[in-house]
Amino acid sequence: MPLVRISLSDSYQQETIDFVSSSIHQALLEVFCIPDDDYFHIIESLCEEHLKYPNEYLKIKHSSKIVYIQIFASKGRTIRQKEHLYKTITDNIKSNADIPPNEIIILLTEIEGKENWSFGNGAIQTIKHI
Repeated sequence: MPLVRISLSDSYQQETIDFVSSSIHQALLEVFCIPDDDYFHIIESLCEEHLKYPNEYLKIKHSSKIVYIQIFASKGRTIRQKEHLYKTITDNIKSNADIPPNEIIILLTEIEGKENWSFGNGAIQTIKHI
């Protein structure tokens, strides 16, 4: 179960926010092969004063269009899969929401052990996929 947290400016229209979310989910379906109903997203629309970033970092420019994406997922993917995921997310968002790649910040946090997830009912469930 990837858990995704998306933080972006409240200046974005709801349609754009929905495109960002669905773009990430489509990439996770394609690259991490998650089930279609494994769709857990937290979306935070923040006033621009609550989004902090440098105008440029690592020679990449940023603006108020910045989108932060945090993905918590079970450990076990290769570096190649992770690279492919980041590229697919960025390409999907660019084509679906017209947000340039330089504005997309992605952080993947890997969770080791299935016992570190509960999908509800206060229990550890058996997961058949990573």
